[in-house]
Amino acid sequence: MAIVKVIEVIASSDSSFDDAIRNAVKEVSATVANIDSVYVKDFKVHVKDGEITSYGAICKVAFRVERGGMV
Repeated sequence: MAIVKVIEVIASSDSSFDDAIRNAVKEVSATVANIDSVYVKDFKVHVKDGEITSYGAICKVAFRVERGGMV
């Protein structure tokens, strides 16, 4: 039986929601192996003077946990 762990991360981008999600996957991949899926929980934007300044994505990242050498 596989064990799957889920962590929640918030990522941002100056250009798009798509880029924010890609940034989330890239950053999590730097320290977490076996990523299976990303569920985008919510989107947000930051606004200044009536203009969007950045895009954010709140993501749940699921990954398989490898069994270690524990007895």
